[in-house]
Amino acid sequence: MLLEMKGITKFFGPVKALDNVDFTVADSEIHGLLGENGAGKSTLMNILAGAIHPTQGEIFIDGNRIEEMSITKSNELGIRFIHQELNLVNDLTVFENLFLGQELLTKGGFLDKKQMIARSAEVLKRIKLDIDPLTLVDDLEASRKQLVEIAKALLFESKLIIMDEPTTALTNKEIEILFDIMRSLKDHGLSIIFISHKMPELFEICDKYTVLRDGQFIDSGYFKDIDEQKATNLLVGRSIVDSQLVKEDVRGDVIFTAQSLTCKGYFENVSFDLRKGEVLAITGLHGDGRSELSEALFGARALTSGSITLHGKELKLHSIRQVMKAGIGMIPRNRKERSIIKDLSILNNLSIAYFISKHNKVFISRKEELERFRRNQKITDIKVDDPDNYITSLSGGNQQKVIVSRWLELDSDVYIMDNPTQGIDVGAKFEIYKLINELARRGKSLIIFSAEFPEIYKIADRCIVMYKGHINAQLNRDELNEVNVMYYATGSNSEGFNGKSVKKD
Repeated sequence: MLLEMKGITKFFGPVKALDNVDFTVADSEIHGLLGENGAGKSTLMNILAGAIHPTQGEIFIDGNRIEEMSITKSNELGIRFIHQELNLVNDLTVFENLFLGQELLTKGGFLDKKQMIARSAEVLKRIKLDIDPLTLVDDLEASRKQLVEIAKALLFESKLIIMDEPTTALTNKEIEILFDIMRSLKDHGLSIIFISHKMPELFEICDKYTVLRDGQFIDSGYFKDIDEQKATNLLVGRSIVDSQLVKEDVRGDVIFTAQSLTCKGYFENVSFDLRKGEVLAITGLHGDGRSELSEALFGARALTSGSITLHGKELKLHSIRQVMKAGIGMIPRNRKERSIIKDLSILNNLSIAYFISKHNKVFISRKEELERFRRNQKITDIKVDDPDNYITSLSGGNQQKVIVSRWLELDSDVYIMDNPTQGIDVGAKFEIYKLINELARRGKSLIIFSAEFPEIYKIADRCIVMYKGHINAQLNRDELNEVNVMYYATGSNSEGFNGKSVKKD
């Protein structure tokens, strides 16, 4: 057995994060570690990586008991941790990040930049990543930063790689490349611990699973012996039935219109209407202009031409504050870089949109802040001990719930949500889907940007499919299936970009 963790218990003050957990990984195995946010997955992996020490328990590598695991010792043992929250330095180049802390030196004691650049180019080529090693990391998209992190783990001799939500920012094509790399590593004798909330990915790439819930070991076995419903039940401790997500046709009059929106180099001539109580999904593949469109709809990216009207009045898009005051809220993608303010408390992170848009008093009332937090905590089920803690003290999923709550507090007429369930576990996703449906039932209108068809199908009344910056199709609810979406997302139709409601059987 490559890895054995026995009786791992961890206290953070009075809080028991792990309770007598056993976890094993065999040689040449891809092992899925499952659990909802706050289940203890990250704590267990940080103990394995030497970042924190267990209160009690033992770790064995290749049958040898490891005394006082540290980050240095973990690296020496061939354990590499690719974190969900990227650990790259934006102001350094790609090759400098790859060798950070393990730089190569010449015989004269100087940095051997030539050798480091060459080795960086080699490992980047290995994962089919066409990036110049001299590129500044700050100039890379989030998906490419994630692949650079993976390249860093492959650069040095490893026998066990921990991948924490590695596909969150990746496109479908990049995920395929990653899975090919993982299979190749397994064939060469390496083992991988794969942490993900995406069930289809877990079933596709993993051999075995271990489930944690509330800091306790729940079950372990082979994926071939269970199905997605069984896995979900193990995760949440109850049955979640998709049929509970009933789509009601509560759409009213058109309240929001985008007319001939163009942002040169990203998208062109995008037009659509949004009705009161409607959930409109916008999807496509990498490079389709979706992300830039979501920013433009909120006034965060300047348009080359076009206009947006809300309740019959043209929006002034030069001021995000004015867009918010007009009745539009936005949950952006990539919370680490675009949403959370890491130096502020959970309380302040939740309230900040309210401060900008609605607060009109001289002083901030702590009583009102706490009431605002408690009210939204009940809606989104934020798991937190003390709302005065920094937001970075929360798991990724609970951070996302704070961001969702931030915008719900504005009671906007239109909500733009760009990948709103990023980094959220299966149980919390289900709650977010119910929340989206409830907002629509109450007459709110929502534009959801997502690349996950199962998610789109659960929530959308209608779906716009983009291809290379154009609207390639608009699918009604009865036309909405994965075949149709992929057909138009890949540009397989020969009729061009007419933007009309179409159906491909």
